[in-house]
Amino acid sequence: MPPAAATNLGYTPPDGGWGWAVVFGGFISIGFSYAFPKSLTVYFKEIQEYFSVSYSEIAWVSSVMLASMYAGGPVSSILVNRYGSRPVVLLGGLMVGAAMVLASYGTTIIHLYVCVGLIGGFGLAFNLQPALTIIGTYFQVRRPLANGLAMTGSPVILFILAPLNQFLFDSFGWRGSFLILGSIGLNCCVAGALMRPVGKSIQPKPKTEPPECDAAVAEKAEAVDTTEQFIDLSLFTHRGFLIYLIGNVVMFFGFFAPLVFLAPYAKHQGFDDYSSALLLSILALADMFVRPATGFIGNSKWIRPRIQYFFSFAVSYSGVCHLLCPLASGYVGLVVYAVFSGLGFGMVSALLFEVLMDLVGAHRFSTAVGLVTIIECGPVLLGPPISGALVDISGEYKYMYYACGLFMLVPGIFLFIMHYYNYKKLDEEQRQSVAVEMKTSEETVKLQIGLDDKTAHEADR
Repeated sequence: MPPAAATNLGYTPPDGGWGWAVVFGGFISIGFSYAFPKSLTVYFKEIQEYFSVSYSEIAWVSSVMLASMYAGGPVSSILVNRYGSRPVVLLGGLMVGAAMVLASYGTTIIHLYVCVGLIGGFGLAFNLQPALTIIGTYFQVRRPLANGLAMTGSPVILFILAPLNQFLFDSFGWRGSFLILGSIGLNCCVAGALMRPVGKSIQPKPKTEPPECDAAVAEKAEAVDTTEQFIDLSLFTHRGFLIYLIGNVVMFFGFFAPLVFLAPYAKHQGFDDYSSALLLSILALADMFVRPATGFIGNSKWIRPRIQYFFSFAVSYSGVCHLLCPLASGYVGLVVYAVFSGLGFGMVSALLFEVLMDLVGAHRFSTAVGLVTIIECGPVLLGPPISGALVDISGEYKYMYYACGLFMLVPGIFLFIMHYYNYKKLDEEQRQSVAVEMKTSEETVKLQIGLDDKTAHEADR
């Protein structure tokens, strides 16, 4: 079923074929982008003690990494539009690997901010956006499913990395672990190698020239056809884009912090390191199954035309989960929270970029996601440190979870209301457009009849 937004790409996406190999590459690339910052939280307590820093200071490591990943969106957009997705992802993989190797020699917490946060974060940006963009060029009808499968990479890789990191720490310490993680991050280069440009038949010009089918030419033509710019200010007049942006900016203040502090929260309650790390794996396992399921549901004929409501529900549901987290008692309670929170996180993540593409169309997605990510880097950067400060001040984690729950629930309700308004306006505009077209057609017919009558009358004379 076609998406709500127009997708005038100038060619017919294959919706399969090599596209599934691209989805697998996106699975790896997107997976590392989101799983790496969360999986590193396993080392936080030990690094915190090693450098004698506060909860808020240690939270800046993941926070700067995530913020850099989002802030690098526009830079990634420019590179993708100029060179295509493949070389950008290859560069990102090299940067992630180098960042972790350099971080293993860190002597201060600032060193980690620069290496893991800045260099690693920009490397993840060069992995994330090109993967999302190229999937949109290969799929149209099956796009929600393809995005859902690609986004499943995050929980799968997190499920593997969380216990692996604990094992690496016990065996090699955090320095040796970072060195090994650098080599693991180079798998993003393998993902990039799979992202060859889509072979599209470009629509021919009015001349007698045959259509160009070369993949490299097609990729260059895509950048011209979509008139990509560094900052497309016209998007700020797009009603759906503004609704999405406002809701997401608030949401991201509470989106990552509950996961960043889950393992430290369990350790704070007296549970051992492996049990604490296992909670991330349990969350990732629930996340892993719900993402492709969300893609299937989102692709159905009942949900696809109103997929924005589905996203609003997922955001609100996640907020309720975080608000109820402090009520969980014992390790079993934390396991239950991890399962339900993982379901919510997975639904939001699987729909996060699909709903943006649904609003603005695939042809403007690259520019839109660049704008969104650079604006969202503010709450992504500040969210975990603010949450960490709440823990430092109160000595308890429950206030942090309450705050994050509100930061998710309020925008979820906002998105429900505003998308109802947006869908209503879109329906009205469509009816008006149809009425105008019908009126124009009637006037054209009347004019043509009048001209025919005049011609006939002149002929009789």
